Amino acid sequence: MHSVALLTASYAKDIERFSLLSESIDTWLSGYTRHYVLVNDEDVPLFERFGSDKRVIVPASRYLPKWLFALPPALQFISSRRVWLSLLSSPVHGWHIQQILKIAGVLNAPEQRVCILDSDNLFFREFDVGQYAGGEKTPLFVTPKAIAADAPLHSLWLRTVDQLLGVKDRSFPADDYVGNALVWDRDTARAMTGAIKAATGLNWALALCRKKKFSEYLLYGHFVANSPAQLATHQVTEDSIAVSHWDDTRLDRPAIEAMMRAASPEQVALCIQSYSSTSIDDIRDVFRLNSGDRRAPSLSPDHMGEVATFEVPKTR
Repeated sequence: MHSVALLTASYAKDIERFSLLSESIDTWLSGYTRHYVLVNDEDVPLFERFGSDKRVIVPASRYLPKWLFALPPALQFISSRRVWLSLLSSPVHGWHIQQILKIAGVLNAPEQRVCILDSDNLFFREFDVGQYAGGEKTPLFVTPKAIAADAPLHSLWLRTVDQLLGVKDRSFPADDYVGNALVWDRDTARAMTGAIKAATGLNWALALCRKKKFSEYLLYGHFVANSPAQLATHQVTEDSIAVSHWDDTRLDRPAIEAMMRAASPEQVALCIQSYSSTSIDDIRDVFRLNSGDRRAPSLSPDHMGEVATFEVPKTR
């Protein structure tokens, strides 16, 4: 079995969501060595209270290139979004920095496998992530043929990915590798950044800063899919371990409870996107109701709180 780490890129505005994620990890997860939490340098003091022998708070500057630096908070009035200035590209915003940090975090992890967890994820069942992610092959989640040529965001991200990887022929509909609680292999990530340099002639981080409109998950997934050698080291599955709410509809407490009840026995994580404006207090209340008695959880006597077990993923 390979060693497995957890990795989260977060920031001050997501600290309440991250607090719930970390509580859920401490309640339900086993089988990992460390949880690496990458945050803006000025946010480190805010996140230090979450540090432990298994959770490490890492300042972003440790992984970002020296030619990329954050605009001081006092000057952020020029933009409603956090801005990083670059000596080699146009300014970069916080969402892109988080994607770059995820890649850099995987590249620098001592562990072979990394489960990437965004701040708006949480776990609600016992889960041995080492059993799931540490096997001979890396699980690779995909939604087949889900990206249409006219998809407003995903098709744009995918065309950028093709430029970064030097993919010449792209057909649609294309596979979608965006998901939650995804697992990356460190050696594969290194091969991916090498492919970016080969295709663009640039350091991978600089290439991403110059392109901007990309998805790190599409980048990894399509790199693997276009490399027979890498694909052979991954177990492709259409079954996500997370039940997710992707759109901007605000969920009330009964809707959150219904999502958890509807989860299959293999689904151990819940993701309600932060842009849905769903109340974090409602999410926390539902989570704590479920976690209050791990032997007899409140929400679903049938299988809420069971230990998740995994069959060999369905492949294609």
